[in-house]
Amino acid sequence: MTQKEIREKIKDKTIGIAGCGGLGSNAAISLVRIGIMKFVLVDFDCIDESNLNRQYYFRDQIGIKKVEALSDNMLKIDCNIQIEAHDQKIQSSDVKAIFGKCDIIIEAFDKSDAKTMLIETVMEHLPDIPLIIGNGMAGFGRFDQLKILQWAENVFVCGDGISEIGNEMPPLGPRVAIVANMQANLALELLLK
Repeated sequence: MTQKEIREKIKDKTIGIAGCGGLGSNAAISLVRIGIMKFVLVDFDCIDESNLNRQYYFRDQIGIKKVEALSDNMLKIDCNIQIEAHDQKIQSSDVKAIFGKCDIIIEAFDKSDAKTMLIETVMEHLPDIPLIIGNGMAGFGRFDQLKILQWAENVFVCGDGISEIGNEMPPLGPRVAIVANMQANLALELLLK
């Protein structure tokens, strides 16, 4: 399949990204580069200097809302994409309305309670939409431990499943970006099936 054929197959697909930090920002950039044209972004946070070691942002974007900065960065790659940005902390009652028209949802939250909420809500209310979760990417090295597992019919997990953020090792750019790109790659694979 040529790059042109891939772009033609995915041009009308919509990707939802729940969380625009390390996983979400890096996955979004990869998906724009391969030709996804429609995105739904959700995040409530602003960029902090401590984010620059692993998130796709720049020093001059410190203090800006992540959905705004990520939208700007994505549009610099392809000014023709469509972005529906939600600057909010998502609740289970919002999930169906925000992500209901997406072809795939990428979960990219930091907090385990937010991850759990999204997984449970998507499984109950949007069971036909594939959900790609990031879990276990803290630290460095150990690339051979990163994998993709299928948890349920439409729920997939990318990461090592062990190295949680906040444990002994912090999240660092290389492993976070690898897991984000595993999520983007799996999204493409699912869309092309």
